[in-house]
Amino acid sequence: MTAQRVEIFLPESEIARLEQVVARHCRRYWREEIPGKDEKLTCLVQQRYTERLLDDLETEFGQVPRLSIVVSPILAAIPTIAETVESELPDRHPVRQRTALERWFTRDRLSTDELYEDIEDSLRLRPSFVATVLLSALIAGLGMVSGQVAVVIGAMVIAPLLGPTMGLAMAATVGDARLGRAALSTLAFGTILGLLAGMLVGWAVEIDPGVTELRNRTLVHPADIALALACGAAGVLAFSRGTSLSLVGVMIAVALVPPLSACGIFIAVGDRDLALGAAYLFFTNLICVNVAGIGTFLLQGLPPRNWRITGGILALWLFLLALLASALFGTFGLGVLQ
Repeated sequence: MTAQRVEIFLPESEIARLEQVVARHCRRYWREEIPGKDEKLTCLVQQRYTERLLDDLETEFGQVPRLSIVVSPILAAIPTIAETVESELPDRHPVRQRTALERWFTRDRLSTDELYEDIEDSLRLRPSFVATVLLSALIAGLGMVSGQVAVVIGAMVIAPLLGPTMGLAMAATVGDARLGRAALSTLAFGTILGLLAGMLVGWAVEIDPGVTELRNRTLVHPADIALALACGAAGVLAFSRGTSLSLVGVMIAVALVPPLSACGIFIAVGDRDLALGAAYLFFTNLICVNVAGIGTFLLQGLPPRNWRITGGILALWLFLLALLASALFGTFGLGVLQ
């Protein structure tokens, strides 16, 4: 069962109209009196319908000054709230019948409001963000220099670039320029911090460019594109279901932080070619993660405000990916022929 508890506070004069709205979305609800002139209506709603309920509530009661809504997850309910085809509400705009695959992907996605709240909180430039970016890049850099895979994996758990990466993909999907600017600025700031941390490692530690863990972050293979695409899709699927950010970060940060730190290390030691190789891997992975992220958000039914904007941004990411892939496969092909 994937359901949520929604508590709605409104003046008593609005309760009758509220019950009509709630009845369209919820299988179970009850009314409570609270001190003062307001009343509370609590309902249990399948998670896939939470967003529709919140949209309708905002449309109907958005101008009511004392409107207040609280959404919280439910661990268990008796009787169980069924997640079946029979319990499915009709589509608002029934152009065609949804497939079983579409129902499966959208059944337990968090509402757009909840996704916004999770992402926007991670886009604030706080001292903790600065610290986690620096620590993650330092740990990854030291792990690569010493050839210790476990240390590099440990750096991934911190996952500082998860929020900006998910924010960028979500902003492109829904066409939110404000969210996109915030995500891009935070990601750029984190990227600079990661480079500086890598440079610090390069200055402080004797570097052997031949170490496998370090050298691998300067090479791009066709499999790396598939890895980054899988990371982006898996990250969005887990993130949109409320999975712990640290766990999701393992999938995202593994594709971003190590090459970023490696780039800083090679800049510090003055090896321009290897630094460019690491930067190439970083940007290839970043583009792949966003392409897969946008596609997965759309597959989950995240509603774009303007399909032209969303399609244009996705086309731009795909164009950049095609350019990088063309260069990659050209170099790879030449290497095979030689």
